[in-house]
Amino acid sequence: MMISQLFNVANLFVLPFWALMILLPNWKITRQIMSSYLPFVLLAGAYLYLFISSITPENAQALSNPQLADIARFFTDETAAATGWIHFLVMDLFVGRWIYWEGQKTGIWTFHSLALCLFAGPMGLLSHILTYWIAKTFFPKFQQNETMMVEEKA
Repeated sequence: MMISQLFNVANLFVLPFWALMILLPNWKITRQIMSSYLPFVLLAGAYLYLFISSITPENAQALSNPQLADIARFFTDETAAATGWIHFLVMDLFVGRWIYWEGQKTGIWTFHSLALCLFAGPMGLLSHILTYWIAKTFFPKFQQNETMMVEEKA
């Protein structure tokens, strides 16, 4: 498979997981699918393949003591750029999954945080942390009631 094809497949591969978490968070099938580590194993496998393909002795030396200019040069290579992008896909989806499960566990609303995480992972994480803090600080009874309801569903 060519690098551009793997890049395109990986981009499409993550979309159903995001759609389920954002649009159908309480669906039984969403919970079953998101309880699996298989999506991360597959994406991490693609990452590993690309990582191994992109490492040369020069790149390895540059990455062992990273300087911004060396990293910029590294990512000018198409394989290295695809490797970095799949790294983002894996980690953003993993953080999104954590946000999803935290929402399921606590009853905290996650739609906005997951949407942000899809497009800018750290912003989604920050959004969820702030949402959790606001809910816990200003609406403690809501959180307790929602947690009991989620536990009853399980």
